[in-house]
Amino acid sequence: MPSPLLRVTHLTLQRGQTTLLRDVDWAIHPGQHWVIMGPNGCGKTSLLRSVFGLLTPTSGDLELLGEVYGETDWRELRRRLGLVSSALHVHIPPGETALETVISGRYDQLDLWTRITPADTRAATALLRRLRIGALAQRPWMVLSQGERQRVLIARALAARPKILVLDEPCAGLDPVARADFLDTIQEMINSPRQGPALVLVTHHIEEITPGFTHGLILARGRTVAQGPLRETLTSSNLSTAFARPLQLRLHQSGWRLSLPDSG
Repeated sequence: MPSPLLRVTHLTLQRGQTTLLRDVDWAIHPGQHWVIMGPNGCGKTSLLRSVFGLLTPTSGDLELLGEVYGETDWRELRRRLGLVSSALHVHIPPGETALETVISGRYDQLDLWTRITPADTRAATALLRRLRIGALAQRPWMVLSQGERQRVLIARALAARPKILVLDEPCAGLDPVARADFLDTIQEMINSPRQGPALVLVTHHIEEITPGFTHGLILARGRTVAQGPLRETLTSSNLSTAFARPLQLRLHQSGWRLSLPDSG
């Protein structure tokens, strides 16, 4: 197996008397696409913030693209990590166009101030077209719908050519049609003949897991409940343990479904 893109080893994160993560192991190899699940407060956000270098681990090791946390400039290295999150929305100027937002990803900027080059414009335009939103290039951020904004953020993340793209609850706030369109976009990225980044989907909603995802990491109370190939990890037993409630997981032709046993 080739070297992992990301390796987390015995990661523990404590703040005061609170343990946010305890002894978490995780590795992403090329060609893998991961789902991270767990109840609120399980450690998903703490894990991501640690990977992005925004929280310093209490103990354990982080390796990204062969570099070790604490031994390299993580601020520079995390440019190879893409992020799509509604938390970014408030940091984008209302009047910035979709094209400018995508270009900002090439320079790891929010509120683009760098002089735009013809090469920047060509690359950003190609990404917008790839995501079927080329017509939005000159539309200001403030008038984009939630679904359009999320697609623009994907294009922005891809502009930096990341090795890993984190989708942090990307469907939050989307209506059913916009969510279906967005998930189709994710599946198209996985199916693309281009070798794209490894995807990491953080979600509370089992039905958002499209067929292209290969592996799963389930957390609860800062600990790993299960991880590995999705069919082995995503089970009724593991989800029941994570959410401390009997749950029934079924895989239908249309996708995953989760229910309480007494609800049928």
